[in-house]
Amino acid sequence: EKQRKVPPEHVAESARCAAHAHPAWVRARKDNDFGHFAPHLKRNVELSKKLAEYMGYDKHPYDALSDRTEPGLTTEQLDRLFGELKAAIVPLVKQIAANRDAVDDRCLFGDFDPEKQLEFTHQLTARLGYDYQRGRQDLSPHPFSVAFGPGDVRITTRVRRDWLPYCLFSSIHECGHALYNQGISRDLDRTPLWGGSSPGIHESQSRLWENLVGRSLPFWKHFFPELARRFPSLKKADAEAFFKAVNKVQPSLIRTEADEVTYNLHVVVRYELENELLEDRLRVEDLPEAWNARMKAYLGVAPPNDTEGCLQDIHWSGSAFGGFHGYTLGNVAGAQLMEKIRRDLPDLDRQVEAGEFQTLLGWLRDNVYRHGRKFTPNELLERVTGRPLVAGPWIAYVRGKFSALYGLKEAAARPL
Repeated sequence: EKQRKVPPEHVAESARCAAHAHPAWVRARKDNDFGHFAPHLKRNVELSKKLAEYMGYDKHPYDALSDRTEPGLTTEQLDRLFGELKAAIVPLVKQIAANRDAVDDRCLFGDFDPEKQLEFTHQLTARLGYDYQRGRQDLSPHPFSVAFGPGDVRITTRVRRDWLPYCLFSSIHECGHALYNQGISRDLDRTPLWGGSSPGIHESQSRLWENLVGRSLPFWKHFFPELARRFPSLKKADAEAFFKAVNKVQPSLIRTEADEVTYNLHVVVRYELENELLEDRLRVEDLPEAWNARMKAYLGVAPPNDTEGCLQDIHWSGSAFGGFHGYTLGNVAGAQLMEKIRRDLPDLDRQVEAGEFQTLLGWLRDNVYRHGRKFTPNELLERVTGRPLVAGPWIAYVRGKFSALYGLKEAAARPL
């Protein structure tokens, strides 16, 4: 029904413009010259506004674009959500910055054999529950997961010889996506209901496994000894020191390399600027200046050039407007699900420390994965947690965890 609203001529024009915009974006990044890309971005904005008109909306063009991937979610709801997150995160980032020396991450840098990294992540993802009889892990410049069907769910990772987290958490993240796809009920095979509820809910699983599980102290109490056996330089540290290191908060310019606390602020910047472009409150020509000002206000860092600023993401070289918020929805929904999981599995930390993940995986399969796309995101969350998407659990989680890590006043009462 949604696709039939859009004339074939518009689909063709969008594809043609994207084909021209992508190489212009590549050139603009290489030359650090937004001017190469600006005319193409302007046309993509116009096409996105036109698409919103074809789809139909009451108040904001973003509503129509968002509804393609996150059914039922409105701009007003997103504004409230991001408003809550900003109010919580910006002061927390400033508090952490004043005590940044409390966490030492030097153990993460060194000479780490790539083959050993891949061997470790292969074994780790298998322990988490990824079925290598129905999938595999390979290398790619940017990590991703892809599902061709329930019997073929693949993941990729990336490796840096000089920085260990690159491979570790890329693998865990993509494993989270794969566990979701492998856990969908076989009753939904070969139907339109096979797949995740939405990109945001899918992202909730990659971020849940990567951050709420993979960056926890119990997780590294179990896995650190094996990691240190493979990489002797880590023997200078211990599980707790490694746990602190992989959770270091450091405001940065690049979204894909952002830490757990500051990541959502990168998404807020893009969400706000997209809305302003779509509603003609911001001219494309003024985007670099607006981007830099927003980064400075929210994260305390200002890009030295456009390549590290408004040109860093590929999304705007195509018609991918109205989708960035899915990354934050994943963080928030993951924390909301984990709040319920901890009530249902009160000994979760003990299980994770023992390297036992089947109970957690089983809970997620029963409550989330098996349903595929039967429910909209809010329907799914209400069925599982008793309420639609809310920011409270994620805010409580980061305040507790990182106040404890950095010795701030709002220290956590709940286990890390």
